[in-house]
Amino acid sequence: MNPTAASVDIGHVLPDLTLLDDQGADVALRELTGQRTVLYFYPKDDTPGCTTQACAIRDSWSEFEPIEDVAVYGVSPDDAASHAKFRSKLDLPFRLLVDDEHRLADALGFWVEKKNYGKAHWGVQRSTVIVGADGRVRAVARNVKPDQHMDWLRTELGLA
Repeated sequence: MNPTAASVDIGHVLPDLTLLDDQGADVALRELTGQRTVLYFYPKDDTPGCTTQACAIRDSWSEFEPIEDVAVYGVSPDDAASHAKFRSKLDLPFRLLVDDEHRLADALGFWVEKKNYGKAHWGVQRSTVIVGADGRVRAVARNVKPDQHMDWLRTELGLA
């Protein structure tokens, strides 16, 4: 974990940040209150694990639709153009947020040191937070497995 980063936990409030979505529109985190919000963090658009994770949510979207107070956002360091292409290619029904400077991932403790083939680098830890309508974190999952993520969401959100 980045030694200067915070680590999000139950009851914490999201930082007061504004991120761009895949269409270039601003999404102010402080304005997400009044509904439950799922922020799932993934490393990179159009990679196998990230595609599996996004498609699992897309394929289960009918479980989210009857619940009026839940919004879902994918978050990664990729830019808006990459997000737009990824969202269009997979026909994703939810928005993707740009965290290119990893401000949100860093603030939540999801920007971590990783190792790949013995080399260290910094990147997004596949993680998810569920924020309550009051703006406080209600659930946190770290080191999410792409093929198990939707099961965790079903349990935490009380879906079908």
